[in-house]
Amino acid sequence: MKHVLAIIALVFVLSGCARLEALNPFRQTQPESESVDPLPDDILRPRARPGTGPDEARTAEAFDTSSRSERATAATAGANAGETDLGTTIASLGAVTRPGFWIETPLVTERGKGRVLYAETGKSSRVELIPVDAPRGAGSRLSLAAMRLVGADLTGLPKIRVFRKSD
Repeated sequence: MKHVLAIIALVFVLSGCARLEALNPFRQTQPESESVDPLPDDILRPRARPGTGPDEARTAEAFDTSSRSERATAATAGANAGETDLGTTIASLGAVTRPGFWIETPLVTERGKGRVLYAETGKSSRVELIPVDAPRGAGSRLSLAAMRLVGADLTGLPKIRVFRKSD
């Protein structure tokens, strides 16, 4: 019991030593912090790259710069007898600052005109087919304007059927 009381007393005594910092010859002194003048705002903020979309864009509507006539033209894409069915692909949202109706997909090997169909809504859109160097089963990236036109969820991974337009 005497040992327990001695240990408890030692703990209290040693904890009090922390308050006697001025008597510690080994204490480390911290350098005083310097005050720094703030830099002007134009130096701190990076400038926007040209062609990166609207500066104040925060929503899909603000980023989608396609006009009503462009959407109407793209929406008139119906099934044509001269189309080649390239297959289906899982599409994600492409670069939102890149305008137009396009799909980057491994289903094509060269650029061309085509159409995408989203079976869940039955809507389709004319698009520019852009090849991607990836395995055929890899996913595709669909433009913001095309995703909105076919009614696909912008945060989802819709299954899209891709067609090539015959010349």
